[in-house]
Amino acid sequence: MRFAFTPEQIEFRDGLRALLEKECSAAQLRDAWTNATGRVPGLWDKLVELGVTSVLADEAHGGFGLGFVDLVLLLEETGRFAVPEPIVETAAGIGPLLVDQTIDIAVGQTLVPWADTARLIHTAQGVHDRASSELVAHESVDGARRLFEVRGPAEPFDSVEVFERITLGYAAQQCGLADRMLEMTVDYTKERKQFGVPVGSFQAVKHHLANARIALEFARPLVYRAAVTLDPVHISMAKAKADDAALLTGRVALQCHGAIGYTTEYDLHLYMKRAWALARTFGDTRFHRDRVAEAIL
Repeated sequence: MRFAFTPEQIEFRDGLRALLEKECSAAQLRDAWTNATGRVPGLWDKLVELGVTSVLADEAHGGFGLGFVDLVLLLEETGRFAVPEPIVETAAGIGPLLVDQTIDIAVGQTLVPWADTARLIHTAQGVHDRASSELVAHESVDGARRLFEVRGPAEPFDSVEVFERITLGYAAQQCGLADRMLEMTVDYTKERKQFGVPVGSFQAVKHHLANARIALEFARPLVYRAAVTLDPVHISMAKAKADDAALLTGRVALQCHGAIGYTTEYDLHLYMKRAWALARTFGDTRFHRDRVAEAIL
């Protein structure tokens, strides 16, 4: 049996990457931190047009009727670019159950990112209409992922399966973020010189980068397996390892960049802070490790 993504799945991923390189650059992401919405103008419509939000939706609803394996590479790619849109929440959440595949959906258990701009809001209480909801802003480490407490009536909705899929979507995004930060750091250490040689040639730096790469390569298969099975225990394994990989890579990237890595003028923090935010969303590493332990002990 061959365990690999199909050429069509890889081609779809590459098409999304080409779009995001043009429409969600670091400069555009930086602008999203300070604009009125925290999002990239026009990006959502382009993601809808490409079909990213329609992967899981039934063909009767205008979707592709595919599975999570067809979606997971796309979500990983949105992590790689720290896309400031509720794409995981929509494409992997209740979006596939809606007739209108253009609707964006903000999802959270207590604090909800993008609740001020999404057409629907989904919390642990159910589905809220933004027009009839009161939103209370809360501070967020990620300026393009603004958080809100949602108050108001909600239509009850069975959220367990939806929240599982979204958790897996965040794990995929963490792999993308780790990959992006690692790529940035490798490129930087090839150019930055000390004592007349690139710092990437130092053994200590090589070891740091190798540890980050190993963590990522251990996390990815767990994410891909969970995309096949959608087993809650597999999803927890994936989320725990992906969070570990993204957080470790962020620390390694910060160390290897040195002083420039601590400046907000440098792009690293845009991706590192998204990894911090996702690592505490829908259960942190301890929560998911405990969940796995309960299942196997």
